[in-house]
Amino acid sequence: MKLKKLLALLLALSMVFALAACGNDEPAGEQSQDPGTAASDPADEETGEPAPEPVTLNVAYMPNYGSLWAVIAAQELGYFEDEGITLNLMSFDSGPVIISAMESGSVDFGYIGDGAHKLCVQGQASIIGLSHISNGDAVIGGPNVTKLEDLAGKTVAYSSGTSSETILTNALNSVGLTMADITPMDMDAANVVTAMLSGGVDACAIWSPQSLTILDEMENATKLAENTDFSDISVSLASWIVMPEYLEANHDVAVRFMRALLKAMDYAALEENYEEVSGWVADFLALDVEDVLMQARGDADWLTGKEVLAGIEDGTVDGYYELQQEMMVASGAITEEEKCPVSDYVNYDIITEAGNY
Repeated sequence: MKLKKLLALLLALSMVFALAACGNDEPAGEQSQDPGTAASDPADEETGEPAPEPVTLNVAYMPNYGSLWAVIAAQELGYFEDEGITLNLMSFDSGPVIISAMESGSVDFGYIGDGAHKLCVQGQASIIGLSHISNGDAVIGGPNVTKLEDLAGKTVAYSSGTSSETILTNALNSVGLTMADITPMDMDAANVVTAMLSGGVDACAIWSPQSLTILDEMENATKLAENTDFSDISVSLASWIVMPEYLEANHDVAVRFMRALLKAMDYAALEENYEEVSGWVADFLALDVEDVLMQARGDADWLTGKEVLAGIEDGTVDGYYELQQEMMVASGAITEEEKCPVSDYVNYDIITEAGNY
């Protein structure tokens, strides 16, 4: 009798355990999660940190290698995807036009060449990253202008407020001339090329790749000056910018944007990667890869992200922007009274925080 009771008890217990096992369909080691405590964001598989909130950014560029080398590399290498960023790339002709678009709210982040930095000094935009030191600007003479002194009395095409104006001013000053000694014709980059090739002007100041187009297609064109000719007294900088009010409201997004760029710069600045990055840029712009590769090999000193960070730490980058202001004063782009501490318009906090990668 006792044996029958014991067997019945054991049978009942086995049924209880079987029902309990059937009620848990999850693999061993996994636990059900109360919907009320579920994480709102998926976690990064390596760090366990919440994935960044997805964001789509309108980013302004100019159609050349210098403007695109880091941003296209960051996109191709997956660094923007890592940051939860989707890019809407928007093409513009010059830095001042990009800043105008940013002021209207249609652009979140933008790239500018050397000349437009004066607008940052004047408080219209904040710099969040140094891109590179440019050598892509040139003063080019037509058939009757073979040296800088020949510019006197000649009609010269340029784009005001850009690196075109900066190099033209430096070139004129180097031979004792000023803008008053020439007939300056202010126009956008595309019209500069047209004016030169048609013979409508005697000379021009323009950046790459327009400068390369003129030198390649115009018979008897002469490169009169380039950025490196004035490296002892000047520096031509290219930077990434944002509106101050946007930066205040979107600090984390700016850090994520710059972190992707700095990582890409570490890769794209290496000479062994020029061809690959040029191919990416050429595909994006629908240009011949060899033409783009020429820009990669000659248009700038391409800085790695780590070089930029080291330059901030030892004061080199601050010195670049200080020298740039001195050049602006010398050329009349800004007044002595408009000079200000570099930290007023260059946000080093964004760059250094982004550098933690």
